[in-house]
Amino acid sequence: MDLFERAAEFAIHAHEGAVRKKEDIPFILHPMEAAAIAATMTQDREILAAAMLHDTVEDTDATIEDIERNFGPRVAALVGHETEDKRDGLPRSATWRARKEDSLKVLRESDDPAVTILWISDKLSNMRSFHRQWLVKGDALWNAFNMKDPAQQRWYYESVLELTSSMSHTPAWQELKRLTDIVFGNIK
Repeated sequence: MDLFERAAEFAIHAHEGAVRKKEDIPFILHPMEAAAIAATMTQDREILAAAMLHDTVEDTDATIEDIERNFGPRVAALVGHETEDKRDGLPRSATWRARKEDSLKVLRESDDPAVTILWISDKLSNMRSFHRQWLVKGDALWNAFNMKDPAQQRWYYESVLELTSSMSHTPAWQELKRLTDIVFGNIK
């Protein structure tokens, strides 16, 4: 089994039983979609493995040490760039802005194109989900999130677009931009 296949197996087991709360679908579909998006920008198996694993440390019992032991230091570092400090013990709605600012700082300070690919892949998968929900619920979709203010959500996604613009030539970045414009188009 190659690195990507092992990462897929690890992610499937780590996310076993988890559902994507906004859509009530198996959570594993999100990292699978992120990996498929990443594959439109690179064939690097370590990047594709990291895309599959990007939420394991943040959302499961897996640790960054588990990732490094099983997949090596580069994959672990890439997953680390995608792992948000959830500030356990504090309400997520109260820490949302600080968590997003911290994660944007990580993206801003990285000069690794692999990090940019992972961010675009993760955020495009999220934005596709938002768009599907927005078509049905309109701006009421934000009521299910920790950050209910769509203007704050817009700030975050537009910041991601700006910080990943080095990949603006890719269809994935262009789709992220288009969907961000659609979903947040009427929000000031």
